[in-house]
Amino acid sequence: MYDPTGRPWRETKEGLALSVRLTPRGGRDALEGIETLADGRSVLKARVRAAPTEGEANAALIQLLAKELGLSRSQISIAAGASARLKTVALRGHAQPLIATLEARLPSS
Repeated sequence: MYDPTGRPWRETKEGLALSVRLTPRGGRDALEGIETLADGRSVLKARVRAAPTEGEANAALIQLLAKELGLSRSQISIAAGASARLKTVALRGHAQPLIATLEARLPSS
């Protein structure tokens, strides 16, 4: 779904839905900014050291987002794309503070 604002998130009833492009075995755990895909969708680029086996990369992504956004791991879940590189991550909490934190922490690439 194309977002003309260029933001990889949208507000939901519970908080935010965040579109993520995850690179497992990326050599380090890091959020690398926002990327626009060929179809016009914006995604948050993230990389983790963990391998994509038995949910290890997803767990590492949740841990990374929790650390970077100041959330508990229980406030973060993989809503779609658990076995895919492109994922939708549900962030539970008040949307506006989450958006402010994301905007402050992420450089636009």
